[in-house]
Amino acid sequence: MSTFKNHPSPSQGLSRWHQWPQMIIIGSLFTLLAACGAGSTGTDSAANGDVIVGLTDAPGNSATYTVDVDSLTLTRNNGAEVETLPVQTRVDFAQYTDLTEFLTAATVPNGVYTKATMVLDYTHADIQVEDPGGNIVPVPIANIVDIDGNPIQKLTVSVRLDGSHKLLIAPGLPANMTLDFNLQASNRVDFSAADPMLTVAPFLVADLSLDKPKIHRLRGALASVDLDNQKFKLIVRPFRHRLSVDNRHFGTLNVHVDSATVYEINGESFIGDTGLQALNNQPAHTAVIAIGKLQLPGTTARRRFVATQVYVGSSVPNGDSDVVTGHIIARSGNTLQLKGATLIRKDGTVIFNNTVTVQLSPSTVVKKQLSADAHDISEISVGQRLTVFGQANIATDASGVAITLDASQGTARMLFTNIRGAVAQTASPLALKLNTIGHRPVNLFDFSGTGINAANDADPAFYELDTGALDLSSLVVNEPVKARGFVTAFGSAPADFNARSLVLVAPAKALLMTSWQPASATAISDISATRILLDLTGSGHFHHVIRAGERTDLTGFSSMPTLIPADETGKGLYIIIQKRAAALILRDFSTFTRSLSELLNNGAKVKAIKAQGYFNDDNVTMRVWRMQVILR
Repeated sequence: MSTFKNHPSPSQGLSRWHQWPQMIIIGSLFTLLAACGAGSTGTDSAANGDVIVGLTDAPGNSATYTVDVDSLTLTRNNGAEVETLPVQTRVDFAQYTDLTEFLTAATVPNGVYTKATMVLDYTHADIQVEDPGGNIVPVPIANIVDIDGNPIQKLTVSVRLDGSHKLLIAPGLPANMTLDFNLQASNRVDFSAADPMLTVAPFLVADLSLDKPKIHRLRGALASVDLDNQKFKLIVRPFRHRLSVDNRHFGTLNVHVDSATVYEINGESFIGDTGLQALNNQPAHTAVIAIGKLQLPGTTARRRFVATQVYVGSSVPNGDSDVVTGHIIARSGNTLQLKGATLIRKDGTVIFNNTVTVQLSPSTVVKKQLSADAHDISEISVGQRLTVFGQANIATDASGVAITLDASQGTARMLFTNIRGAVAQTASPLALKLNTIGHRPVNLFDFSGTGINAANDADPAFYELDTGALDLSSLVVNEPVKARGFVTAFGSAPADFNARSLVLVAPAKALLMTSWQPASATAISDISATRILLDLTGSGHFHHVIRAGERTDLTGFSSMPTLIPADETGKGLYIIIQKRAAALILRDFSTFTRSLSELLNNGAKVKAIKAQGYFNDDNVTMRVWRMQVILR
């Protein structure tokens, strides 16, 4: 007997569907074994192929960065454009710094695609940033301008998929494109005036490498379960879209599972086959969130999405509870203070309040990512990222909005937490001079009560990590690193943090963004066939290099930055953009510098430079394989 459960289609009767939280963007191209269908551009299946679009972002200082995405188009090498986004979509780019989320699965004509373009609408933008001191109350930004100081309403941002970066669409071989509208590189806030100003110089990235892919997340409604082949299918419903029966849907995707997959279904934990069977018992269109990785099954070239965690029904936000997610900045008894908190109400509304008071009790059910074991509230400590289900109370007074979430009969889910700092000690235990927790300044956190006694409370100047079997041999003192894991149980430090992974910041791929205000005739002080030497005198809001979410100010070095080709061949993608002139696209560094030099000698001035590559702090040199120069 077949164990394939085929749920009815949406047109056969919709179950109640709740709105999703909002989302964001970053880049790689790969093949993925999936079922697609976000609206075909033709009826001849042999003439069409499938593309799955995923979105993520690099960390920034935005508490929320919500804009409307009007369109997401792909351009073929013959100039034809294909729209992949079925409806205008409201996106909070600040929510997706540590993972990639699937957005849409579209059926498009076969061919080679050389450009992806997004149109962003800032008319109803909700952008709030933390001020330089990381104060509790975020600063709303209404004054939004482009790099020339002009107010922004709609902004078109694109990335070229040329050369080896071309996107090939072919029948039977679904392709996936993930884009990154890098908030850290694309945005700068000027607090010097009474009305803070946000300058946007869009930096969209499409990265072909899958050497270190992010965790992926898929939101959707349950379509079917296939017990025999250990997979299930979701109707993709990203962001806050409701399930509908019209043709403007986002397609479907297969989710593969295995014996290690952890499930939380209506608050109950399962693992492996018992979890998939429990999922099979759920009604059609039940809300599901799947989190996992892209894997190569055996020798096939097709990648598939394998879930490590699956959340279903009332375990998904927008069920029967109010839900808040944030980082714990203080704990006193069973009372928590959460910062960076987003509250999702039962009615689907979303409130960003940045601080929420959470009340736990011994009856609070405690869960932990990738764990089906029993946990309790004693494990929840300062710094831990947490999602809490409960009942919210919202009060407004002269000081503003105060939100309290009663989770005494609810659920608290401990999430993977990211920390960053510089190595303070390499010997066991590894210790960091902690800079940020969840991209937030460490001075916002009150570590009182975290230790076995007051003398052992966590010390951000010497934050101790339990690293288990992780390789520490390459670490050196003062080297910047980031770690991912869980905070040690409250009242039990040291160690202060249980690390599941460590990443060195310095060797990471780098994004460089510099600008000059006004455009400068001396921004490039020396140029040759093998190098470009910058002069940051008169630089504007942008003068940074970003690696692994960490931003380095280029004006802090004793010498000026030098840009050289990534390898001795000089091959790469180099673009010169000048007003009232077609973009000049070159593949060779020496040809690029010769053309750029001619334009500068004829009176052009440099407004901005964007580059991708690897940055060396010791000699302030960046090896670039992609570079764009904007001239005025």
